[in-house]
Amino acid sequence: MRDGSNGDSGSGRARLAIAKRELAALRSEKTIVLALLIQLFVASFSSFLVVGLVSLYDPGAGQDYQLGVGVTGEGSDEVAAVLGENEGVAVQRYVDAATAQDAFQDGEVDAVLVTNETVNGTIGVRAVVPEENVRTTIAVVQIREAMDELEHRLRLEHRDELAQPPLHVPVKSPGSPYYGFTYTVLVPLLVFLPVFISGSIAVDSLTEESQRGTLELLRVAPVSIGDIVDAKLFATAVLAPLQALAWLALLGVNGTPVSNVPVLVVLVAGLSLAVVSVGVGIALWSSDRRQAQFLYSTGIIGAATFGGVLPEHPANTVARLAIGTTSATTFALAAAYGILGLLAYAAVRGFVARLDPETL
Repeated sequence: MRDGSNGDSGSGRARLAIAKRELAALRSEKTIVLALLIQLFVASFSSFLVVGLVSLYDPGAGQDYQLGVGVTGEGSDEVAAVLGENEGVAVQRYVDAATAQDAFQDGEVDAVLVTNETVNGTIGVRAVVPEENVRTTIAVVQIREAMDELEHRLRLEHRDELAQPPLHVPVKSPGSPYYGFTYTVLVPLLVFLPVFISGSIAVDSLTEESQRGTLELLRVAPVSIGDIVDAKLFATAVLAPLQALAWLALLGVNGTPVSNVPVLVVLVAGLSLAVVSVGVGIALWSSDRRQAQFLYSTGIIGAATFGGVLPEHPANTVARLAIGTTSATTFALAAAYGILGLLAYAAVRGFVARLDPETL
């Protein structure tokens, strides 16, 4: 047992020394350093990267690419009319399918639509697109959107012939894919990735200490397991909110304003404390690094799946906070994540107390 202020002061200095040692050791972890550099690169050049990334997220957003589509067949008038309304599509009419196919093979058009009218009055469309390249993705997206629009128009045109009136479909509100990608994908990615990495670092740190026998050497010093766990836990858990704050600041500098930054940092701090505490608990329970990392990864996947049953998925909470379209539920969940972190830490401390009564 350690009594008196001298014991508390010595324990505090020991925790600080272990924490500094923990942070210094991260510099030698090439995987961790690379992950941090990638996040820094994404945050620093977010405005530039989002233009390229959004083409994968929403290929239809690329309006600068001119797609040539050949149309032929009995229903070519209706199909060509719909395709021609898209500024990114140049429609070319052909007298028959063979001529259109030849034009496609010669590279005159990027895709071919062969149309025919069926007995019941519907229009059948057979699409020919390139094999496995960027043009394929763009062609499929543009053609699909045009066919959806054509189907909608035909339904409206023949609605009087239906036995029952069609259901009203809400009008699709216009929105920027860049805006959606930035706040629903990029910001949550930069916020949650440091949390997951921090937990993985904590698992590796404790399991390596145990396997190398250095954990027992640390106990020779006037510190308990609780002191060691606290030092490693807080040194690792503090990384995520600091990184998130830096990434959000860089997003702002690059022209992506983020609202409710203090609340986001609190949310990240709570999740980081919870995830790192769980990682520390797993590492204390299983000293085998592979097994511990497997259990940690499985737990993270399970937690992400469980997030789907919440009133708001954690990613949605982050997105709404970043955009500024919050509700009482959003702030309640942010506070709940902070409380979750404290409860997870208390649970780990209770587990440590059972392992080492001196911790108390």
